[in-house]
Amino acid sequence: MDCVIIRLDSSCPFNLDFTLCCGQVFRWDKRGTWWYGIVGEDVFKIRQTDNELEFENNDVDFVRHYFGLSEDLPKIFSTIRKDKHIKHAIEKFAGLRILHQNPWECLISYICATYKNIPAVKQMLLKLSRKFGRKITFDKRYFYAFPASQSLAKASVKELAECGLGYRAKYVSGTAKRIYDDDFSFEDLRKASHEKARRELVNLPGVGLKVADCVSLFSLEKLEAFPIDIWIKRVVLKYYANNFPTESVKKMSSKKSPSKAEYERLSLFGRKYFGEYAGYAQEYLYHSERAETSNPKMQKTFKLNPKNSI
Repeated sequence: MDCVIIRLDSSCPFNLDFTLCCGQVFRWDKRGTWWYGIVGEDVFKIRQTDNELEFENNDVDFVRHYFGLSEDLPKIFSTIRKDKHIKHAIEKFAGLRILHQNPWECLISYICATYKNIPAVKQMLLKLSRKFGRKITFDKRYFYAFPASQSLAKASVKELAECGLGYRAKYVSGTAKRIYDDDFSFEDLRKASHEKARRELVNLPGVGLKVADCVSLFSLEKLEAFPIDIWIKRVVLKYYANNFPTESVKKMSSKKSPSKAEYERLSLFGRKYFGEYAGYAQEYLYHSERAETSNPKMQKTFKLNPKNSI
């Protein structure tokens, strides 16, 4: 298939590197100037040069939808730019977009991501795909499609655990069975409200509030979702602590992971404060905090091992 070029609107920023390396997706790798991604059953490569996207082995409509190119980023920025902290993140990473991922793959990915760092998650998903997915040859390299729910539902917990999943194997197995056997409809969730989608998702094995919010934001187009992990918890307590009682801040600061009630309190704050595009604020703050923490000169009051969970 020949390469295709999309010319981007210079008034509506897009940055491919920021979008693919910000931690929202796990099956992309950069080789030279090209990003190679396995999206469900397809492999394609893409690169950006100034205001042009060049890609191969996919179509324009898919690329525009997957990368959220139709979303009005300037409007989103104007809605979430509430203070100097988010303003700093926007200025630093303008062009980062929320991807429209495959919900099934996103769900299993974030079940696997619980208490794991990004390289470990990538390895788990690669091993799962090698063992249970279809082998694909592209650009003289081998890739592996993400396994269908049927494949993982029929696999034993032992087989799944052999892919490095550990205790997550039973959750992947249980969720795959529910998705496959119960004729679970992601499309219905996409049409539902964020709250309803969240309630349905947390009924699945291994899915807590954080996983449900990540799936809602990154694959179900619920841009108001505001997932809380250790990075965002730190951001909220560092920059927005005056929105919470002092004792609550002290209690939450003393623990790595928030309780369910604390998660709800932090997430609700993000949704109310940033509004209908709170998910975009979350991702910009998340990526900015991780980038700054990786630079020792920019570390402030919190110390965090970068190998902790995403």
